[in-house]
Amino acid sequence: MDEILGGVLTIEELSTYLKIPKSTLYKLVREGRIPSQKVGRHWRFRKMAIDRWLEETRTNESHSGADR
Repeated sequence: MDEILGGVLTIEELSTYLKIPKSTLYKLVREGRIPSQKVGRHWRFRKMAIDRWLEETRTNESHSGADR
Protein backbone atom coordinates (compact mmCIF):
# COMPACT_ATOMS: atom_id res chain seq x y z
CA MET A 1 0.00 0.00 0.00
CA ASP A 2 3.05 2.28 -0.02
CA GLU A 3 2.55 3.12 -3.70
CA ILE A 4 -1.08 4.15 -3.93
CA LEU A 5 -1.75 5.29 -7.48
CA GLY A 6 -2.52 9.00 -7.31
CA GLY A 7 -3.40 8.73 -3.64
CA VAL A 8 -6.85 7.25 -4.39
CA LEU A 9 -8.12 4.27 -2.41
CA THR A 10 -10.85 1.74 -3.12
CA ILE A 11 -13.23 0.64 -0.37
CA GLU A 12 -11.15 -2.53 0.09
CA GLU A 13 -7.88 -0.60 0.34
CA LEU A 14 -9.37 1.90 2.78
CA SER A 15 -10.77 -0.93 4.87
CA THR A 16 -7.25 -2.35 5.15
CA TYR A 17 -5.69 1.08 5.74
CA LEU A 18 -8.09 1.96 8.57
CA LYS A 19 -8.30 -1.62 9.84
CA ILE A 20 -12.10 -1.55 9.93
CA PRO A 21 -14.70 -3.68 8.14
CA LYS A 22 -16.05 -2.59 4.76
CA SER A 23 -19.55 -2.60 6.25
CA THR A 24 -18.48 0.14 8.68
CA LEU A 25 -17.08 2.19 5.80
CA TYR A 26 -20.32 1.86 3.84
CA LYS A 27 -22.20 3.09 6.91
CA LEU A 28 -19.88 6.10 7.28
CA VAL A 29 -20.33 6.89 3.57
CA ARG A 30 -24.13 6.63 3.80
CA GLU A 31 -24.15 8.97 6.79
CA GLY A 32 -21.81 11.44 5.03
CA ARG A 33 -19.29 11.18 7.86
CA ILE A 34 -16.23 10.30 5.75
CA PRO A 35 -14.85 12.14 2.70
CA SER A 36 -15.70 10.07 -0.37
CA GLN A 37 -16.59 10.26 -4.03
CA LYS A 38 -18.68 7.90 -6.09
CA VAL A 39 -17.24 7.03 -9.50
CA GLY A 40 -19.85 5.08 -11.43
CA ARG A 41 -20.95 2.36 -9.03
CA HIS A 42 -17.75 2.46 -6.98
CA TRP A 43 -16.66 4.56 -4.01
CA ARG A 44 -13.22 6.17 -4.04
CA PHE A 45 -11.35 7.92 -1.26
CA ARG A 46 -8.43 10.35 -1.48
CA LYS A 47 -5.78 9.27 1.00
CA MET A 48 -4.89 12.88 1.83
CA ALA A 49 -8.54 13.67 2.65
CA ILE A 50 -8.81 10.52 4.79
CA ASP A 51 -5.65 11.42 6.72
CA ARG A 52 -6.98 14.95 7.30
CA TRP A 53 -10.36 13.50 8.37
CA LEU A 54 -8.60 11.21 10.86
CA GLU A 55 -6.74 14.17 12.37
CA GLU A 56 -9.92 16.26 12.59
CA THR A 57 -11.88 13.39 14.12
CA ARG A 58 -9.14 12.76 16.68
CA THR A 59 -8.94 16.48 17.50
CA ASN A 60 -12.73 16.82 17.84
CA GLU A 61 -12.97 13.76 20.09
CA SER A 62 -10.17 14.95 22.36
CA HIS A 63 -11.87 18.35 22.72
CA SER A 64 -15.27 16.86 23.49
CA GLY A 65 -13.69 14.54 26.05
CA ALA A 66 -12.16 17.54 27.85
CA ASP A 67 -15.63 18.92 28.55
CA ARG A 68 -16.61 15.98 30.68
